[in-house]
Amino acid sequence: MTIEEMKKKKKELGYTYEMISALSGVPAPTVQKILSGVTAAPRFETIRALEKAFQPPGNDFWPMRNSSPFQRNDNTWELQESSFVYGSKKQGEYTIDDYYGLPEERRVELIDGVIYDMAAPSPRHQLISTEIWDQLKSYIRGKGGSCIPFVAPLDVQLDMDDRTMVQPDVLIVCDRSKLIRRCLYGAPDFIVEILSDSTKRKDMFVKLSKYRAAGVREYWIVDPDKRKVVVYDLEHNELPVIYGFDDKIPVCIFSGECKIDFAEIYDYIQFLYEDRNHPEED
Repeated sequence: MTIEEMKKKKKELGYTYEMISALSGVPAPTVQKILSGVTAAPRFETIRALEKAFQPPGNDFWPMRNSSPFQRNDNTWELQESSFVYGSKKQGEYTIDDYYGLPEERRVELIDGVIYDMAAPSPRHQLISTEIWDQLKSYIRGKGGSCIPFVAPLDVQLDMDDRTMVQPDVLIVCDRSKLIRRCLYGAPDFIVEILSDSTKRKDMFVKLSKYRAAGVREYWIVDPDKRKVVVYDLEHNELPVIYGFDDKIPVCIFSGECKIDFAEIYDYIQFLYEDRNHPEED
C-alpha cells in the first residue's frame, strides 16, 4: 500500500494519527510525519507496520469496510470488539442512531439514509461563513429580532424523522421552539451552504431539493472559486438570482432590509486569493 493510498484510507475511515498508531504500533508522531509528507523516505518496516492499520486482520470482530473499530472512553479512543456502525448497512439504510454511533470527531451528514463524509472546512470557507453569520447577527440584534443565526456545526433534524440529519454552514431559525437540547428539530428559515469540491453536487442538487421540500424559506449557495452567490427565494417560488462578490445581497426573509455586504467580506479574505504559494482549495 502506498502512502497516498494510506492517506486516502485515513480520510475515508475518519482515523486520527492516534488511532493509526494504536492499530499499527507505530508512534503517533512518526505516523503524522509520514502521512503529512515530512518524512520523505520512511523505512520499509515502518510502512509494512502502517499497512496493518488499514487492512482487516482476519478476526471475526473486525468491522466491515468504511467502519471504525474504536469506541470513546474517557476522552481517548480504544479498540473494541463489538463496535461498528458505518459499513454494516447499505447506503440508504442508515438512521439517526447510526449517525450518533459514529466517532464524535468524524463529521458526516445523513440524508435519506445515506451517510456523506464531510472534510474539515478550509480557512476561506470558514471565514466566509463566519463573516456572513456576523453580519446577520448584527442586523438581527440591531432590530431586536427573535430570530437566531447559527454557524456550523449544528445538527439539524430537517425532516423530523430518523433518516436525515444535516449541518448547514450558516442558518437562521426564527421559531425558537424548534431548538431542543440536542439539535434543531425541523427546517430553518434561512440556510447558506459554501461549495467545496467534495460537497458541490450535494449542495447544488441534493440539498436544494431537500431544503425546498422541508420548508426552508431561503437558500444561498456560495461558490468561492467563481466568486458567485446563488439565491433561492423558496418561500415565493422565485427563479434563482446570481450575485457577485462585489454585491450587497438582500436577505429575502427580512424583506430585503438586511443586506450581506460581500464586497466587505471579499476585501477581508482577499489575501487568501492572492497568495500564490497556496492552492485555491476549499
